[in-house]
Amino acid sequence: MSARRGTAGKCRPPATCCGTWIAPAIPFPVVEDHRAAHDEIGRAVLAHPDRLAGAAYLPAFPAEAGLREEIRRCVEQNGFRALKLQPQYQPVNVFFSRGDFIFEAALEHGLTVVCHTGSGIPLSLPSLFMMPARRFPGLKLVLAHCGGTLLALEAVVAASFCPNIYLELSSILPHQVLTVLAHVEPSRLMIGSDLPENLDAEIGKILGLSAPAETRAAILWDTAWGVFNS
Repeated sequence: MSARRGTAGKCRPPATCCGTWIAPAIPFPVVEDHRAAHDEIGRAVLAHPDRLAGAAYLPAFPAEAGLREEIRRCVEQNGFRALKLQPQYQPVNVFFSRGDFIFEAALEHGLTVVCHTGSGIPLSLPSLFMMPARRFPGLKLVLAHCGGTLLALEAVVAASFCPNIYLELSSILPHQVLTVLAHVEPSRLMIGSDLPENLDAEIGKILGLSAPAETRAAILWDTAWGVFNS
């Protein structure tokens, strides 16, 4: 995921943008040593706090005490601003409240939760994240990949019923982005890269949209700036 404040094509952000951007940095899902990955990201975040927002990720279903301690460490030591959930690799069923300590810890530390959706169903169904969104209305949840090409409309439904759900648009097709825009305001949509090598294609997808400049500006930088910089 990335967000930028500056000039991109014909999209010009407000004069108050100051030419800055912010991008979440998330460990690879199958990293062997998540603490080492957090520290590597943390060094980059501390060097560029106005450019990067670190995201903590624990690859296996964590014990409550261990998760809370690692989140605390990531926030206090490395300045992280997000937590990543990856149901493909974490057996976390967010439909049930027994995993609520994950969301409680995020809320305690003011973290946005980035939730993988799409591949990995049923635990990665966008609709499931409506449950924690409703249980924790003060928590921001970003549905990564907007459900993917097969479940994009389900992600739209989730966002329509839960105002604290945001949609990240990587991996869905341009015509699907337009469908999402017909139902969800741009202030809750953001660009994503999924992987760094996809960034050019994902930026081009948004720049090429038949949409107002203000809409593309919101997707390219304003939404993520507000979500991860607040």
